[in-house]
Amino acid sequence: MATLMSGAIAAVSPLPWHPHLWHPTTQVATTDPPLRVVRGAGALLELDDGRLLIDAISSWWVTLHGHGEPTIAAAIARQAANLEQVIFANFRHPPAEQLAERLSAHTGLERLFFSDNGSTAVEVALKIAWQWWRNRGEPRSQFIAFEGAYHGDTVGAMALGERSLFSAPFEPLLFAVARAPWPATWWDDPGVEEREAAALARLDQLLTTPTAAVILEPLVQGASGMAMVRPQFLRAVQQRVRQAGALLIADEVMIGFGRSGNLFASQGAGLEPDLIALSKGLTGGFLPMGVTLAREKLYEAFVGEDPALTLFHGHSFTANPLGCAAALASLDLLEAHPERYAGMEARHRPHLETLAARPGVGRPRLLGSIAAVDIAQGPAGYLNPVGRQLRRSALAAGVVLRPLGQVVYLLPPLCITDEQLGHCYAAIASGLEQL
Repeated sequence: MATLMSGAIAAVSPLPWHPHLWHPTTQVATTDPPLRVVRGAGALLELDDGRLLIDAISSWWVTLHGHGEPTIAAAIARQAANLEQVIFANFRHPPAEQLAERLSAHTGLERLFFSDNGSTAVEVALKIAWQWWRNRGEPRSQFIAFEGAYHGDTVGAMALGERSLFSAPFEPLLFAVARAPWPATWWDDPGVEEREAAALARLDQLLTTPTAAVILEPLVQGASGMAMVRPQFLRAVQQRVRQAGALLIADEVMIGFGRSGNLFASQGAGLEPDLIALSKGLTGGFLPMGVTLAREKLYEAFVGEDPALTLFHGHSFTANPLGCAAALASLDLLEAHPERYAGMEARHRPHLETLAARPGVGRPRLLGSIAAVDIAQGPAGYLNPVGRQLRRSALAAGVVLRPLGQVVYLLPPLCITDEQLGHCYAAIASGLEQL
């Protein structure tokens, strides 16, 4: 596939809606029909008419090294010729063993439970935390999450997330969750310390109730608008959680595997969680897979002669060998080339500084491969029409964006070239001019 050069391309003409497909989080009555992609390579997607688009959001934050990354594709092919699937309740296999050993070494958490995606990885962490207290004979009923959180679309994960238009139809099914403020910050933010103090004071109040676990997205709340907090705030949270005897769950589904500039955001923030949920970049974006890492002390409470101690949870494709092979190959790339994720922030910075200087652009923020700004036009929130307008103008310029309402962000694959990254920022600037 050719490199996409600077300059606008012809407006992208969508196809009609397919008569049998049901697209996620999409209102067909008000949304442009989807485009038809036939091929991907590196940071580029090719449409069926031959046009190329830069995938500036890593296809919903999963495509880590780039589309069609050859070493991962080859690893999957080798594994498919050897063992494609086996029931994991009665068997184990080398790829699962190797992946568990390597992720344990990177995180310091000894036990790994496989699932299918980010939502289920969070569900497993939730169930482990809840049942651990009961297995110990000390049941605790309170979970604490943070305002603005998103932890997935399954019922348990949805209960942990911020209540909104997205969860409203299911409100009767969702259990109660205590919430503390999330003191999001940005460049040159004068009020961050005051907001952090207020958030910690509220957390102190909530922790007076015996708490099973506190869950957070380390450093960045993704779906709520790339809302970033300072590492020192998270360390203060951890200190209070430890003092209260509660468990700490780190949801690294979006931010894990180099997205934060560190291999794991918990490491960069100085956190030592009891449970970590991982997915998205786990397999480099090739195959769906989730994992939940847990401390050995948690695992031990589920072992005994009483069947009631068992964690009765499983998935048909638990520890799928193809997914494990992809994850191992992705880890090989991350370990061999840490400069690819460690250097992304420096590549973003000059472009973001220029963008942030434009009228109507505010709250610039940057962490690792994630850069974001707020557009001061229309109401705050996911349904702000500015996002849809910018998405359309970016497509016409050959860039795939998916703004979160008034929040415009870039989260490209690590393989993106400097030229492609510059083109993405130019497409945003052009779209702002059209607004």
